[in-house]
Amino acid sequence: VKEEPKASSKPEPVAVSNVSPTAPVASSHPAKDVAAAPSVRRFAREIGIDISQVPGTGPSGRISLEDVKAYTKALNTSRQGGSGGTSLAARPLPDFSKFGTLDRQPMNNVRKKTAEHLSYAWQAIPHVTQFGKADITELEKLRKKYTTPERGLTITPFLMKVMASALKQFPQFNASIDMERHEILYKKYFNIGVAVDTERGLIVPVIRDVEKKNIFQIVDDLKDVAKRAREKRVTLEEMQGGSITLTNLGGIGGTSFTPIVNWPEVAILGVSRGGWEQVYENG
Repeated sequence: VKEEPKASSKPEPVAVSNVSPTAPVASSHPAKDVAAAPSVRRFAREIGIDISQVPGTGPSGRISLEDVKAYTKALNTSRQGGSGGTSLAARPLPDFSKFGTLDRQPMNNVRKKTAEHLSYAWQAIPHVTQFGKADITELEKLRKKYTTPERGLTITPFLMKVMASALKQFPQFNASIDMERHEILYKKYFNIGVAVDTERGLIVPVIRDVEKKNIFQIVDDLKDVAKRAREKRVTLEEMQGGSITLTNLGGIGGTSFTPIVNWPEVAILGVSRGGWEQVYENG
């Protein structure tokens, strides 16, 4: 797990960024000559499908709602698999050997799956980023108060507790979108995924029932999963079932960044390094 800078006597306000989709991606192709009902055209437009590319199975090639759904499902399947004509990952690279010496290294399975998953998430989810700052002066006092040589406390477990509380207040962030049924699935559990950087690549294990655990229980869970991640012992099941994801880049610095939403979630919280700032009080 990315570690924050070592505790100092100074408060560390942090910069944070929330990411959530706000609008569907619409096709720019009017496709006036395509045989399809207005309702079918509207459905394709709302989910970002160019209806002129959809094979019609009706009389004279007329496109039905089921044809659009079948085309969308096939398109998503090909994107998830890293193949398919419309996938950016499937485009052939130029011959770089013309410009100099190359060193080709095969991708391990973790990096391959990460590339496929994030490429799909980037294409499937409209990304909008909101930046903000949080004054964590009092939080830093609390963190240092309970930090001991035996048990160090970073800001991560505190953020996870705040996120669980936020999901209760704003359930639209604890949701997934079922475009096949045109439904929003509101989750009644509060599981937080935490991005972990390993030698094999980025993985996102999920800490379950965060709202029921205290800070020290979350710390123990984080240490356990980070240790097992380094030892390649995190299971696929432990990386599923998240409500929202936290990615903390405090350890490498920077002021803000734009993380990719971890599909099928609808939002992600990115946290940068804390630092000193002057603020006005009472004018």
